[in-house]
Amino acid sequence: MSKINFNYIKIIVLVLLVGFLFAFSNQRNKTRIVSEPSIKNLGENKLFITDATVSKLLIVNQEPVSMQPKDIIDLNELESALKSNAMIKEAQVFMSVNGELSAEIEQKRPIARVNTNASYYIDDEGGFMPLSQNYTARVPLVTGNIKKNKLETVFQFAKTVDNDDFLKKYVIEIHQNEDETIDFKIRKSDFTVHLGTLKQLEKKINNFKAFYQKALKDQVLDRYALVNLKFDKQVICTKK
Repeated sequence: MSKINFNYIKIIVLVLLVGFLFAFSNQRNKTRIVSEPSIKNLGENKLFITDATVSKLLIVNQEPVSMQPKDIIDLNELESALKSNAMIKEAQVFMSVNGELSAEIEQKRPIARVNTNASYYIDDEGGFMPLSQNYTARVPLVTGNIKKNKLETVFQFAKTVDNDDFLKKYVIEIHQNEDETIDFKIRKSDFTVHLGTLKQLEKKINNFKAFYQKALKDQVLDRYALVNLKFDKQVICTKK
């Protein structure tokens, strides 16, 4: 009988000991200070925002996250802080059991740069992206009658340029007129190409490619002041 009681007491002591160690470990884990965040850039664009700037966005109670105990960290809140930056497209924040914090971000990708009374990029989803002090993207300039809240026409043409190897190589400026028609200029030529509206866009672009290749072969590109593509069945050229 006494042997049974002794075993029973050992079990109770063991359970209490395990419970104490678990509570102690859990409390120690909660108060563990978070490490300096590890930043990982995903995607092809990694130059517009630095790791140091990303780290500065990871704050809790107006203090760097690395100075905070683990138990008060809200990962969703940190992700929202990163996504609020106009350079960042997507962000995820993780934390290990040991309090090691890491953030994975994907930066936006610009496809055109507005250069009017305001300067900013248009990204590949048609959104606003500020200029960066760290890197300047080689993308077409956008000029003319541009409104920040009305970028659809310019974006659609800029997206066409970005997706076409020929246009991406040659188009250096996109100009939107007051009637929202589009002109553009190409590298190493001083004539203006009048595209007109975006109707029959693919056909107009094919017409321009055919014109350019022939004019280049005939060495007459420098004779023109205006190349008009607004009529989808023909290219009308105005000489200087």
